[in-house]
Amino acid sequence: MEPCFYKEMASPTGLLRLVATSAHLVGVQWRINEDYSRNEHFLKDVNHPLLLEAERQLNDYFGGKLKVFALPVMLEGSDFQKKVWELLAGIPYGKTISYGEMARRMGDTKTVRAVGGALNKNPVPIIVPCHRVIGADGKMVGFGGGMQRKIFLLNLENPKPQLDLW
Repeated sequence: MEPCFYKEMASPTGLLRLVATSAHLVGVQWRINEDYSRNEHFLKDVNHPLLLEAERQLNDYFGGKLKVFALPVMLEGSDFQKKVWELLAGIPYGKTISYGEMARRMGDTKTVRAVGGALNKNPVPIIVPCHRVIGADGKMVGFGGGMQRKIFLLNLENPKPQLDLW
């Protein structure tokens, strides 16, 4: 496996660890309880060009200047997870979709729980916008980074988030 490099960045949602190989962003992790959600051993590189670009784009996103990320991302997971993440990447800025609608678009409404599980395993939240998936009734449910972060991100993109099928 190719070595991974990381740098940390401050964000309005808390400290983020950005992780990349030499050519792809592979992780965006929140520091939770003095640890990161995924504990691999990475090499610190605060000058890694891709990590610097990811930090720049995230800062622009948090500053309201960026709506679509342009980063080379490598998503490792099952075929089902990759299909869910690919669908997620198509949800426009400021829009939301329900878990059930995600499952329907995946081709099987019975996979709603599996869709939720794939969202929870998303290695690059924010970049691949799992925060844009909400409950069918418009309620905020489930988010690996914590509900406060999900609400913050939705409010950043649209101060009046609602179920808005795109």
